[in-house]
Amino acid sequence: MRIGSSIFLIALGAILAFAIQADVISIVDINLVGWILMGVGVIGLIASLVLAAPRRQNRISESRSLVDPATGETITRRETRDTGL
Repeated sequence: MRIGSSIFLIALGAILAFAIQADVISIVDINLVGWILMGVGVIGLIASLVLAAPRRQNRISESRSLVDPATGETITRRETRDTGL
């Protein structure tokens, strides 16, 4: 569920809960359905905002230098990796 569909559910639930009289349909309580839709919309909105938030990332860089005993040449190895949540 994305932000747009969450806002749609909140708006539809508000219309059902506040704008329509409860005695229009006797089988289902329209006001309760409106409150449920608004609750689902709010939960979906919070979840989509949390999932869309930028995540913190750490970048770790390591450098190692060794001297090859056979040739005397210095070998340098650099490694970079990202760690995130």
